Amino acid sequence: MNGHDATNAGGTGRTVPSPGTAPSTTATADEARSDAMCAQLAQNWWAVAMRGVFAILFGLVALFLTGPTLLSLVLFFSAYMLVDGIVGIVAAVRAARGGERWGMLIFEGILNIAVGVIAFVMPGLTVIAFVLLLGAWSLVSGALMLGAAFRLSQRHGRWWMALAGISSIVLGILLAIAPLMGAVVLTWWVGAYALVFGIALLVLAFRLRARKDEGPPLAAPRAA
Repeated sequence: MNGHDATNAGGTGRTVPSPGTAPSTTATADEARSDAMCAQLAQNWWAVAMRGVFAILFGLVALFLTGPTLLSLVLFFSAYMLVDGIVGIVAAVRAARGGERWGMLIFEGILNIAVGVIAFVMPGLTVIAFVLLLGAWSLVSGALMLGAAFRLSQRHGRWWMALAGISSIVLGILLAIAPLMGAVVLTWWVGAYALVFGIALLVLAFRLRARKDEGPPLAAPRAA
């Protein structure tokens, strides 16, 4: 049996590659497919950047214009959710043309639109109702984005997308712990979250932009 043949492992019938056997191409094929999907998402880096910009603007308004009533905050949050959801779905759908790898981002966009519609048609929400709605959205949306982050390669900014998802989950936990906070404190928390979320998406967008013209990485040559 030569160096390129498989050998029997301990008589169990299982075969293991001998030292001279070439590595399996399965992992390489999976990585190439993942890179191709990431490249498609990178082509829509502008949509991710728009989400980041909208989030930062919302955060700044929430932090520095604390005078408006809760009704104004709810309506502004509704408008932000609608725009963010639409832009997110556009980016995810265009990136998913070749498969279903970005389904979580699509679901997140749909969730954002649904929450925005609920907040818009029920503008008279009490502080408690709004906090519960916001907390539930933060937890689910953050989990979806965190799951999508691990479908993105590290070279395309996986950890920045993960940071955005984690920030949503943290906000949801804080809202669940202290649902009776005042409107001003709520505004501060939401504003701080939106800034972190927006900055993470903006950095992610420029990481994607830097990779958008990059093809799948070439396999490193094997040593002789």
